[in-house]
Amino acid sequence: MQRFQIRLGEPPRVEGIGVGVHGTASLHDTFRLPDLWQLHLYRYTARLTVDDTVYTVRPGWVSLVPPGTLVRYHYRGRSEHLYAHLRTARTGERHTLPAVQDAGTRTTALSDQLLRAIAARPRTPARTVAEVWSALWGIADLPAQYGADGADGGHPAVAAAVAHIEAHLAEPLTVPGLARAADVSHNHLTRLFRAETGDTVVAYLRRRRMERAGHLLRDTTLPIASVAASVGIGDLQAFNKICRRELGASPRAVRAAARRGPASG
Repeated sequence: MQRFQIRLGEPPRVEGIGVGVHGTASLHDTFRLPDLWQLHLYRYTARLTVDDTVYTVRPGWVSLVPPGTLVRYHYRGRSEHLYAHLRTARTGERHTLPAVQDAGTRTTALSDQLLRAIAARPRTPARTVAEVWSALWGIADLPAQYGADGADGGHPAVAAAVAHIEAHLAEPLTVPGLARAADVSHNHLTRLFRAETGDTVVAYLRRRRMERAGHLLRDTTLPIASVAASVGIGDLQAFNKICRRELGASPRAVRAAARRGPASG
């Protein structure tokens, strides 16, 4: 499996985007974009060669290849895909992604993002950029979720549990419930979480709740009771206790310190 590095710290420049239709005039295409990344989301089955590596792409698969890469297609007939041609940032953190991977259950969401980006292009190009940038970050998460070889994103069960935590911080969460969401046993998730994060599941959940609570206390005017409810802690006394332990002060003190700003010296 080929892997390439891409920088996602800044929005890309979208030089071209649309729905590509191939395999009607010829069953073969060969092309190279000297200066642009190629992003394709496939709606067909075909043979794709990236430089000298051959893949069989299928509906729901996505490819992302860097500038200057030679790609060759062998179609089975009329073939339609969504595409975007991009210039990405030259600085910032690199993310290593597979050239080709299965988007799995994320296919519909990714397709919807790219279709919105295509529709927005004529009138609101900034919306196009935002949708494509979001899609790229979603693709960057795919190795962790769907186990591409060398999955630097970690074990898929841990990724699934973390995604469930982030989406449901305001709700009651238990380790057995997170294990069910990740489709592994309670004990297996506990072992995986400890190995990958160095934390227990409960400690990770508590930390993420308080990181979000800290943001809401410092940067919004949301009432403290609402902040507590927003991170799944309905008991204000318990919220106060956890705040003191995790943030070093009561919720009111955390908010007051943020209002005062950094001390001058």
